[in-house]
Amino acid sequence: MLTLSAEEREIASGARGEGTGMALRIVAETARLMGAPRLIPVASAHIDGALYHGDSGTLFAEKLVEGGARVAVRATLNVGTLTPAGCAKIRLPAHERDMAGRMMRAYEAMGCEPTWTCAPYQAGHRPAPGSDVAWGESNAVVFCNSVLGARTNRYGDFLDIACAIIGRAPDYGLHRSENRVATLLIDAGGLSPALRASDVFYPVLGAILGRAAGNAVAVIDGLRGCTSEDRLKALGASAASAGGVGLFHVAGVTPEAPDAATALGHVAPRETLVLTPDMVQDALARLSTAGPTERIDAVAIGSPHLSLAEIDEVERRLDGRRLSAPLYANTGRHVAGPLAQGGRRAALEAQGVIFVIDTCVVVGPIMPEIEGAVLMTNSGKFAHYAPGNTGYAVTYGSLAECVESAVAGRLVREPRAWS
Repeated sequence: MLTLSAEEREIASGARGEGTGMALRIVAETARLMGAPRLIPVASAHIDGALYHGDSGTLFAEKLVEGGARVAVRATLNVGTLTPAGCAKIRLPAHERDMAGRMMRAYEAMGCEPTWTCAPYQAGHRPAPGSDVAWGESNAVVFCNSVLGARTNRYGDFLDIACAIIGRAPDYGLHRSENRVATLLIDAGGLSPALRASDVFYPVLGAILGRAAGNAVAVIDGLRGCTSEDRLKALGASAASAGGVGLFHVAGVTPEAPDAATALGHVAPRETLVLTPDMVQDALARLSTAGPTERIDAVAIGSPHLSLAEIDEVERRLDGRRLSAPLYANTGRHVAGPLAQGGRRAALEAQGVIFVIDTCVVVGPIMPEIEGAVLMTNSGKFAHYAPGNTGYAVTYGSLAECVESAVAGRLVREPRAWS
């Protein structure tokens, strides 16, 4: 049964303004529904609710502003619908454009940082290990829990800003140590070292993890010396799209898993999944919906948003060549700013790269409507959402294949070692 402190009851009654009172009532009711015994302080928030899905979201945010609400903790903003930092044109009717802009301004008025990225952890927002936070955006939640070792549940739209305003969250789920112990062991040690050390493998592994774990916690063994922050980012994003994953461990890599036994709480796993080449091949095939075609109408990379290191890799692979198909590079202003120095962004745009900043091609109508269009991507998250959100069928491939296909204007495959 939920117990509120005297201060919390006072806030809920409107003593600190109607906006703050409404936020506390929302969080308290959520806590009751989830069976949380109390509210706990949070150090920060990442807000997913500023992405326009309809007028009600804008009116909700403006209601909070009118009630004097402001965030009590650091709160960064996920991608928006519009692109104030500049990028490809967004096809939105006047009313929707206006409401999307009003929503973004309302969140900024509450004191949220206009980061407008789904990768806040690569834009300087990195809460301390063990700290409680209230983050939205599925890939950010997974990264925050798994790679940074902070503690958050998957906070949905509007609950995220409510937690940020009162600086509290319900005490349940992944905030509690007992719920962070792995029950599923995934053994990747039998796969080839070349495969485990390749970027293209991690979204595929994420798809396997998401389907196998659902919302359970897994520990993956066999990846020591193979991972990077960008690979873990891709793994978590794909897993959170394919399932309800909020936390995973990688033995010998992530902070709560010095080894598999520790991640499992020193008890036997309820289930063990030993990965085989056939399983990986099957998961790889599922990421593509376009079928056996060489058609490529567009290439999209950067879900989650591209890091500067990933853009360095695109630039290296392009090597000054011009593109025959548009390559949409989705990233945040924290990367676009440094990229503009020395003319690097301008040079890439002259080669045909289209930078999408503050948003991405899957959450907004940016890519042209083309009958039977095919999108190529190296993102497991894009592969999951693009067919339904954009109408484009998907061909999944490595970053190298994405670049070469964009240059050629048709599908180009490289030799693979999926064994």
